[in-house]
Amino acid sequence: KGVSATGPEVTAIQVRNFLAGGGTINAFCRNAGARLVVVDVGVADALEGAEGLVRRKVMPGCRDFSEGPAMTREEALACLQVGIDMAREEAARGTQLLAAGEMGIGNTSPSSAIAAVLTGAPVEEVTGLGSGISSESLRRKTELIRQGIARNRPDPSDPLEVLAKVGGTELAAMAGLMLGGASLRIPVVVDGFIAGAAAAIAVGLHPEAREMLVGSHASVEPGHRLLMRHLGIPTYTNFGLRLGEGTGAALLFPIIDASVRILTEMRTLAELDIRR
Repeated sequence: KGVSATGPEVTAIQVRNFLAGGGTINAFCRNAGARLVVVDVGVADALEGAEGLVRRKVMPGCRDFSEGPAMTREEALACLQVGIDMAREEAARGTQLLAAGEMGIGNTSPSSAIAAVLTGAPVEEVTGLGSGISSESLRRKTELIRQGIARNRPDPSDPLEVLAKVGGTELAAMAGLMLGGASLRIPVVVDGFIAGAAAAIAVGLHPEAREMLVGSHASVEPGHRLLMRHLGIPTYTNFGLRLGEGTGAALLFPIIDASVRILTEMRTLAELDIRR
């Protein structure tokens, strides 16, 4: 409906690119010494022959939430379960730090809808340019989000209903990863706007999950700052990013590693016999 600079087919193209190692997130993961796991939860394309893909497809794309619910509650729960399962599988491999990223053309729109419903902010305050659309497209995007909220009337006190009515499969799976990580006491680094919307769902479902979420960068998308303030989770960098993919989270990994080294390797003043 003209709310993104590219068509939905780019989702599948980029998924294949990630699997081939050619994405920005691939470069940032290599820089951080991190492992990238690509999971298909709801790509509309069948992704035939995509080697290395973790296939957990719940549905082939979401429904248009400007016309009705994006998912049923059962579909939303199934997507949440994918994320929880991935956290458990990673924990079994010995993973000690997680981050949630996504690839989904158009997914700043459901993120804006979630932000508006859960924070109570006007739609225009949480809706941005996404992948770089025109001012006319931004106007249309804002109106469609407002229409979707009015038509679906999601209950802000029921995060699962909000997720099902105006969310998306990737948002649900990311929220599930955060819940799964928190349940296992594994920190989960929150990327930008879309991951922030997923975090709002996760914390809405289980407020204790907030303790295991670590903010990363401040997204250019206007709704991100509101979401992180709503969650009470600070961000630490501001590079003007609006890329998604988990890129801002991956950039924070080396800083987290450095922090751990300070706690585990740095000698204290007392150990050096330095007195003030």
